[in-house]
Amino acid sequence: MSEPHLLTERVDNILIATLNRPHKLNAMSAEMLSLLDAAIAAFRDDPSLRVLLIRAVGRYFCAGADVVSSELMDTSSGSLIRDAHRRKIGGVQRMWDELEAIEKPIVAAHHGPCVGGGLEMSLSCDFRLAAANASYSFPESLFGSLPASGGVSRLTRIVGTHWARYFLMANMPVDASRALAMGLVHEVFPNESFAENVMAFCRHLAKQKPEVMGTAKIAIELARDLQAAQARSLERLANSTLLLGDEYKSGIAEVRSRLQRGKT
Repeated sequence: MSEPHLLTERVDNILIATLNRPHKLNAMSAEMLSLLDAAIAAFRDDPSLRVLLIRAVGRYFCAGADVVSSELMDTSSGSLIRDAHRRKIGGVQRMWDELEAIEKPIVAAHHGPCVGGGLEMSLSCDFRLAAANASYSFPESLFGSLPASGGVSRLTRIVGTHWARYFLMANMPVDASRALAMGLVHEVFPNESFAENVMAFCRHLAKQKPEVMGTAKIAIELARDLQAAQARSLERLANSTLLLGDEYKSGIAEVRSRLQRGKT
């Protein structure tokens, strides 16, 4: 019996979802997407889970959609194609939107090439960490199309129009160092210590205050699209909510206790 296309395990308060089709370069199958959908829901619904880490085994992080096992799209009209992108194709648009909306940190860890749909998924995560030998590309233009499950929209919002053209119009692959320079990834770690560095980062995230993390995730997304004065009002609104909460009160009490102990 073959192994499942996605493995999950819990390490303390971190949920790890591992893409597990190395012989197919971790191309996204219907089974993998179904298991990932369940993992996302489990992470969302369990308050004891603080961080979701999405990683992979094998040579690739993800080679994109499995074109052999993917749903066949009705291309007889533009409206049917647009509807299929929105509602079908493994439900990926809904899943990627959910990753973006969950008020907890989600980390994608790329140890190798991250291509097409795998990159679209990663763009919906809060943090992208790369090994030195990771690389990134959207090959869709080679087939006469564009990535349509967040590949254009999220990529442009993250790296800007300048680099989006490089990816989508010039169809140029990007290595880890350039991905870091353009702001696509947050960190590049040595290949040899990548797994340890990723887990250290996830453990650091897991120590942060949940309400602060959730509020920050929402505030950052909103502030990006607001005018300056509106964004500052959003800051005050978000912070006033936090300052009324138990996390702030306990945090301040702990700081005062430390200061008091330092005086004695």
